[in-house]
Amino acid sequence: FVEIFLSRILHKLKSVITPLVTGIVITTIGLYLIKVGMTDLAGGFGAEDAGSLQNLGLGLFVLVSIVVLNQSKNLYIRSGAIFLGLVAGFIAATFMGKVDFSNLGNADLMVLPMPFKYGFSFDFAAFVPVALIYLITAIESSGDLTATSMVSKEPITGPVYQKRIQNGVLGDGVNSLIAATFNPFPNTPFSQNNAVIQLTGTASRYVAFWAAGILILLGLFPMIGGIFQQMPKPVLGGATLVMFGTVAAAGIRILATLELDRRTMLIMAVSLGLGLGVAMVPDVLKEMPK
Repeated sequence: FVEIFLSRILHKLKSVITPLVTGIVITTIGLYLIKVGMTDLAGGFGAEDAGSLQNLGLGLFVLVSIVVLNQSKNLYIRSGAIFLGLVAGFIAATFMGKVDFSNLGNADLMVLPMPFKYGFSFDFAAFVPVALIYLITAIESSGDLTATSMVSKEPITGPVYQKRIQNGVLGDGVNSLIAATFNPFPNTPFSQNNAVIQLTGTASRYVAFWAAGILILLGLFPMIGGIFQQMPKPVLGGATLVMFGTVAAAGIRILATLELDRRTMLIMAVSLGLGLGVAMVPDVLKEMPK
């Protein structure tokens, strides 16, 4: 409800949520997520074989495949570079013995979502920090939607842009409301989807509708979802490393449209310094309350 309310007044905050703010947010997210992509490429967090030559070779194979396919003159190959790279990596991982389908036999054939499966309650002490998180999420979503507009060659200023941001954050809040009802985590736009648009050159909403249909199938039929869950971390890391890097580049692209005067540079310096500083050195907050 916090985000739904914020979506109705976002147009009044245009002096606060500016391309400078959204550009910094996207750049920071992209640079931070590179660590996640590289960790997956090495084998995943806490993996016993993290950094092994097999993992690195598999991840780099996927990364190079995506880069090479993305340079193809064939439109379909270029658009499907990420998908084809993942498929190639999945096949290679299967031959390397890194894919195990033995657990699929325990998966249910079909599952229907049950509303409020884990009960329903309200805790005001939890409401305050979660409300703050949704305030931050609204700013992050505004940044993602700005990047989506830019890479889709749509305006990032003016009434059309403002309405798109408002409706996007509204959709974010409504989606999270539905998610809370049917038990998954809250929803938020993912920055790497902008990387997919950038790399494939495809920004059609019809593609999003098809993707939504696929996600519904994966949710209703755990057996199908289970196959995708067998994707080894190095294969995912090879693909996400490209996408996360593209996210950071999209943020820089937004910032490049601004006049980088002394004030703007100072805001960027402080924001990136604190944002990435806390991410890189989390122990700086170890004395703070949990």
